[in-house]
Amino acid sequence: MTLPQWQAKLECWLEQHHSIDDGAHDIAHFRRVWKTASQLNAAEGGTANELILLAAAYLHDIVSLPKNHPERHMSSRLAARQAAVILHELNFPDELIPAVCHAIAAHSFSADLPANTQEAKLLQDADRMEALGAIGLARVFYTSGRMQRAMFDPVDPLAQYRPLDDIAFALDTSSSSCIEWQIACKPQLGAKWPRSVDGSWSVMLRICFRRSECHPHS
Repeated sequence: MTLPQWQAKLECWLEQHHSIDDGAHDIAHFRRVWKTASQLNAAEGGTANELILLAAAYLHDIVSLPKNHPERHMSSRLAARQAAVILHELNFPDELIPAVCHAIAAHSFSADLPANTQEAKLLQDADRMEALGAIGLARVFYTSGRMQRAMFDPVDPLAQYRPLDDIAFALDTSSSSCIEWQIACKPQLGAKWPRSVDGSWSVMLRICFRRSECHPHS
């Protein structure tokens, strides 16, 4: 089967079996992650196996526990196990399934697993880029609404005088995402993609919250 045929097969399976009310982890998210991962692969010489990357992108959040779930750190491992079952059902090449599962298990920051393959590294970067820009902003506040958490700390919105807490405050998620990006993405990625993504968050937040308004003692 060709790559577009596998993509259509995966989307068909998801549309028939993956009913989810989480708009931050829906099929549109899977499509964006696949597109970004494919672009990153091309930019880095096309050395990754695109079929592995495709399957991993479409199934990486097949299990996605809420951010405030006590077993959240297990989410990507559970997704990897479920993906193996699905891929066997779809007659995916057996020899490629372990690599798909590794990429899925290692893509999550909270899983704290090393990405040992090019496919896993690309999936990590592509998924984390979803936390940036307009899409990232929309996903942050969509997810926060579902979790019923506060938009920001009214005393210190920019977390200048307290630790970040992205479980309690939606706005803290943006800063946490930028920190994860800076820690986790490959150095060579920065040469090919804008390096000011964290700066754009900072500018936006400071427009909304003047520095004088953020000091807890002002």
